[in-house]
Amino acid sequence: MAVEIDTSAFTEEAYELLSELEDSLLELEERPTDIELISRVFRAMHTIKGSGAMFGFDEVAKFTHEVETVFDMARSGTLPVTKALIDLTLAARDQIRSILDASRGGPPADQDNANRIISGLRALAPQKGGAAATETKAAAAPKADAEGPHVYRVRFEPKPEIFSSGTNPLLLLNELRDMGQCRVVAITNTLPSLEELDPERCYTHWEIFLTTTQGENAIRDVFIFVEDDCTLNVRLLTREEEQEDAEPKKLGEILLERGDINEEALGKALTPLGDRLVNAGVVSADKVRAALTEQRVVQEQKQQQTKAAEVDAVVRVPSTKLDKLVNLVGELVTVQARLNQISGRLNNQHLQLVAEEIERLTGELRDNTMSIRMLAIGSTFNKFKRLVRDLSTELGKQMELTTAGADTELDKTVIDQLNDPLVHIIRNSIDHGIEKPEVRKAIGKPLVGQIHLSAVHSGTSVLIQVKDDGKGLDAQLLRRKAVEKGLLSPDAVLTDQEAFMLIFGAGFSTAEKITNVSGRGVGMDVVRKSIESLRGTIDVQSELGKGTTITLKLPLTLAIIEGLLVGVNHDYFVLPLAAVEECVELSPKDIANSHGRRIVNVRGEIVPFIRIRERFAMDGERPIIEQIVIANVDGRRVGFGVDTVVGQHQTVIKNLGGSFQYSDEFSGATILGDGTVALLLDLARMVRYVEMQETKETGGA
Repeated sequence: MAVEIDTSAFTEEAYELLSELEDSLLELEERPTDIELISRVFRAMHTIKGSGAMFGFDEVAKFTHEVETVFDMARSGTLPVTKALIDLTLAARDQIRSILDASRGGPPADQDNANRIISGLRALAPQKGGAAATETKAAAAPKADAEGPHVYRVRFEPKPEIFSSGTNPLLLLNELRDMGQCRVVAITNTLPSLEELDPERCYTHWEIFLTTTQGENAIRDVFIFVEDDCTLNVRLLTREEEQEDAEPKKLGEILLERGDINEEALGKALTPLGDRLVNAGVVSADKVRAALTEQRVVQEQKQQQTKAAEVDAVVRVPSTKLDKLVNLVGELVTVQARLNQISGRLNNQHLQLVAEEIERLTGELRDNTMSIRMLAIGSTFNKFKRLVRDLSTELGKQMELTTAGADTELDKTVIDQLNDPLVHIIRNSIDHGIEKPEVRKAIGKPLVGQIHLSAVHSGTSVLIQVKDDGKGLDAQLLRRKAVEKGLLSPDAVLTDQEAFMLIFGAGFSTAEKITNVSGRGVGMDVVRKSIESLRGTIDVQSELGKGTTITLKLPLTLAIIEGLLVGVNHDYFVLPLAAVEECVELSPKDIANSHGRRIVNVRGEIVPFIRIRERFAMDGERPIIEQIVIANVDGRRVGFGVDTVVGQHQTVIKNLGGSFQYSDEFSGATILGDGTVALLLDLARMVRYVEMQETKETGGA
């Protein structure tokens, strides 16, 4: 009977490894001699190959083996890391992803592309003979220990006459340093006085503590030509399979094990042990220092293993289950609000106590559930390093991407929908913003253009900025292009800020010709629609000749927000509490003083307002005293007239049905405790539509 194997665990792990692999390769391009990065790439390939073979992904295993073989050579130092190798490995990474996508119902992977990559990798081999020669060379190199990095203690005691053979011990120590993290302690207790010193004799020996992925044989190979001229002792101090909670050896145990003192001498010493032993003359200060170094190295290795174990303790949960949990918590919040209403109406003390306790527990459950959905935006930022690298090559420009705030957390739903808008913004900055190297040189700018991507929390929102040091936006050019394309009336008067926002119009582009990167006028329109669908806003700041900064303001979460519940007639609306600044009253006297204009005087400041009743043509008479909710909308203070202000409300956002697909002024709905539906208002769009309507009524462009 055939047994079906669940391959989802492998594919999810493989996608994560491919993402990490891309980051490591881009770092390696900047530091091509970093042995740790080379080993990291090798380990990622090795894991993908081994797991792929285990789960029946033979095509993945066979293809990845070719890349692994080449990086084994790079790890052993027989093949340098070049741009050609990085290019081919990045292409191989994309090919592996295509194979995985095909296994999940995507288009079939291009086998011709795979063959080209393999041929390119084999051509990089330092010997002729293709893959066979590559494998032979790799087999001859010292193999990394499959179990991971270990700590070795190497005691190297050269004979006094070792200099006569032309050997320099320092070169041997440097060779050990190339194998991993290395700490060296010189033992100089046999060093004679200056009068007795013979410069042709060696009086020093060394204790080396080496953390490496290579085995004992590789360490001994370093000393293969001087093994007759020295005493060499190599001892393995740690293994990953040892108990992680095992206590590190005490200083006395280490000295005893090394043969530096005997038990009788140890028994005579009192704490602090190191100082006592040195003062007692039973061991040199250098040897105590070497033992302390050994103790510290082993402890550090244990700590690293503990951290790795903590990472491995992460539980993988499908996003569908997480979404279901959030929906259930949302329903619980709604029921809890209903319980509060009932307990308040019945005025039962015992029921009110239970309702308060359930409210507290529901709040904690809501906050914990929402925190589970929060992810660091750094993983999204890292994807754009590859984008900048590839576009700089395609467009013949030199660019550098820097990031800040990678640990800023956002709701997973927001992050998932943020990738495409950021891709379009960065592509636009590269194509339209950053100048060619020769142009930058002529105007006195550095040849390498800078694109800075940052994220920072701002209250209940996150600000994401894409900043470049390119040529900036030309407001006059934008106006002229908009008129040419019929998007703007010739007599329209726009501020520079309004002109900058034209780049987000459908079909708008300043490119003279269509390329693979831009020119069709759809990219920035996608940005605007995507950000608005996330209930976010966009701000553009630019200075001609110096650069452009595009700021996206996004809510932390799309599932549950704090809102202000207001009433108009018998209907209810919710305003995002993060935008609300204050509430004021509008009396008949205030209305009379405004002479028919929709404005309210707030402590000497004139604030325009929109009556929600009039905006949506709702029935009923206005109350004698209206309530005006003052909110910050795109940096401006705007009021919203309502009948009553109910108060703060935890809003569980529900999507509106197809009947409301064209009602952009509503961004969702929520269910109140009594089952009533309240609509969540999109304040920015409401203000925009009212302004457009007033412009048309006054005959403006």
